[in-house]
Amino acid sequence: MNRKKLFVALLMGAMAISACKKTTEPIDESEPIVAEDIASFKEAASIDLGGETSAEISAYDPSTKKLFVVSNEGGAKVEVLDLTNYPTITKAKTLSYSGNAGINSVAVNNGLLAIALDGADKQGNGDVVVLKTSDLSEVKKITVGAMPDMVTFSPDGNYILSANEGEPNDDYTIDPIGTVSIINVKSNYSVKTLDFSGFESQKAALVAGGFRIYGPKASFAQDIEPEYIAVSSDSKKAYVTLQENNGVAEVDIISGTITKINPLGTRDISLAENAFDVSDKDNKIALSTWPIKAFYLPDAISYFTTGGTSYLALANEGDTRAWKGYDEEARVKSLKLDPAKFPTTASLQLDANLGRLTVSKAFGDTDGDGDYDELFATGGRSLSILNASTGALVANIGKDLEQRVIDAGKYDDERSDNKGVEVEGVTVAEVNGRTLAFIGLERVDMIAVYDVTNPSSAKFVQLFATGDAPEGVLFVKPKDSPNGRSLLVVASEGDGTVKFFQPNRI
Repeated sequence: MNRKKLFVALLMGAMAISACKKTTEPIDESEPIVAEDIASFKEAASIDLGGETSAEISAYDPSTKKLFVVSNEGGAKVEVLDLTNYPTITKAKTLSYSGNAGINSVAVNNGLLAIALDGADKQGNGDVVVLKTSDLSEVKKITVGAMPDMVTFSPDGNYILSANEGEPNDDYTIDPIGTVSIINVKSNYSVKTLDFSGFESQKAALVAGGFRIYGPKASFAQDIEPEYIAVSSDSKKAYVTLQENNGVAEVDIISGTITKINPLGTRDISLAENAFDVSDKDNKIALSTWPIKAFYLPDAISYFTTGGTSYLALANEGDTRAWKGYDEEARVKSLKLDPAKFPTTASLQLDANLGRLTVSKAFGDTDGDGDYDELFATGGRSLSILNASTGALVANIGKDLEQRVIDAGKYDDERSDNKGVEVEGVTVAEVNGRTLAFIGLERVDMIAVYDVTNPSSAKFVQLFATGDAPEGVLFVKPKDSPNGRSLLVVASEGDGTVKFFQPNRI
């Protein structure tokens, strides 16, 4: 065999071996660990975009070093920020959508920006607009369900999903159905919008598990209000919080079907590990036990995998239907309590005790006799971690979270009668080989960081201040960030600031 033939034979053999490896061994796609101190996140940059609601949700494009920020100040807008000269941040452009009633969310993947917009009529169908991040030219405008509250891409970039909340109007005379839209990017942005009518036959079992179906004159499908979406790392499943309903839906993205609803049950506040501060008029800040339960009512959700198992992190903010046409909120002192179930009613209903706590008057009269046999607070005041496959509760970070804020002297006692620290947002990411949950606390203007590498034994890491009322919590990996370090971007709707936090290198 001459040299040329020998070389060709060796080359063909090497290619065959390489091809064999590709089909028999998984490719290691793990990223190199950047040595960073997980407990040292601190503000590295900031920009003020205006007043209230001028900074809500953000998305970052590593290819152009642009950050896109939702703004509802003076109309539906996206502020485009340039991070090319980070930590110097400049506003490059404003995208305006004056024909839409509001803007809710943005997401970025592979050079595309997706924007979730309410319709011209908020209770009508909304839009997802797709732009190129390079030149901000429009690629496609897709009609989705009513009030797309959150938009996200699947990790592989093949799908865009929107959680279409379908809230009623203030008079509660128009109540659109809640839906989830799946947009197939590779199929010319074809869309399939799913509703929950197929689960009506399961209503009794779901309600028994703590699911809430209670809107006046609403069908099952109308009553569902999708809030936020997380997508599995293999891009096959989506998990959707149904906030007002106190549940999480699972969606098969490939087949385009909603496969199940997981009711979340309640927290028992009579247990020491679930203690609440329930009064803003007791002249103290103290977590105590009370004869009440709390619906979790999660807002944001984050999907993560650690130790070979996948999990969901839920930010249990709490929410109610408090409209002019229907309001479920009530103070405990305004309700008639069953004397057998609450033998110390007179004491409990004092302002210094349970009297001022906001509860739902839509639940608790279990025997239908006009008085309340149980009391349900309207928010979990915690971060829950669920097994993504089974829906089982693995951990609930609540009492420790609020106590950390109290110990730091940052607890807002005026919110004790409502949602406490108000756990609004969460994103879970890996820093220095550890899996961290970054938890946005809207009412105390802080981020709490917990190490959830072992989810059943979460460990507190850090607590740091943000802008007023942090809404969007975005993590950017070191390989994507403008300076090669982990980056946490926090957009705060209360004061319109966007702040950038980074840890120290080790």
